[in-house]
Amino acid sequence: NEIATEWYCNRIRLQRNDIATGFINISTLRAVWNTENIFRWVYCFIAAVIGGMIESLGDYFACAKLAGAPPPPRYALNRGVMMEGVGCFLTGLCGPGIGVTSYSENIAAIGLTKVGSRRVIFCAGGVVLIMGVIGKIGVLFASLPGPLVGGMYLVMFGVVAAVGISNLRFVDLTSSRNIFVIGISIYMGMVVPMWSGKIMADPKTAGAIKTGNKEFDQLVAVVLSSGMIVGSSISCFLDNALPATDEERGITGYRLASEDCTDKELLGRVYREPVMEFFAKKLPILRKLPFVSD
Repeated sequence: NEIATEWYCNRIRLQRNDIATGFINISTLRAVWNTENIFRWVYCFIAAVIGGMIESLGDYFACAKLAGAPPPPRYALNRGVMMEGVGCFLTGLCGPGIGVTSYSENIAAIGLTKVGSRRVIFCAGGVVLIMGVIGKIGVLFASLPGPLVGGMYLVMFGVVAAVGISNLRFVDLTSSRNIFVIGISIYMGMVVPMWSGKIMADPKTAGAIKTGNKEFDQLVAVVLSSGMIVGSSISCFLDNALPATDEERGITGYRLASEDCTDKELLGRVYREPVMEFFAKKLPILRKLPFVSD
């Protein structure tokens, strides 16, 4: 991304200048961290975060389905999005300049290995830390042949796509209205990012979607380049704009299939967070927060 690349280059230039002079150069600091640049970066990253949130919400339901757990309640979804925000904030403080979000391939690995234990995730996190400290281990994984990695991605993306499509089992697929919504959403989600990429890559045609405001143009470019944002936005709009019954939309079937999710004891065992529960018992007012269980 143009803005992210500019931010990184400015930061490297600032660090090099500090190393050369031995102290912080105030003029360089003001040139990099001025109000105009900050707003440009905020616009860019807000669009990226929105796309990550949309993907993450789908990942949470897919993970629960593959792990055999009940669909996550609202407070669990809010807690997941909140922790992703905390992770992005910490990475910004540490300096990598990357976001922290859910990873669909890891969810597909649950379906392939049939292992959904949180202890395994803790161990995997420890392995990743060791890989970051010992460079030779990272080189070993980086040396894996491209076809092998491509085959792994092929299987994992296929599993994730199949889980997403399986959610349509509650929808009346004999309805021409539903077929129209599904088809248009999938098609536009694939075509619009390809079209925007070609348009933005050619300087002659890039001016067709430019408004004159560089920050807004970057925001539009990020949104149009994300198939998740385009497809989900179109599907949500069409599903709510076109009239249909709850049975036809699949709402009734989904509610019947998730009736067991009203069992608070079961949800507490699956989605209980010990630290938040400890403080919520001490301060019951914390139950009013959207990411704490009732």
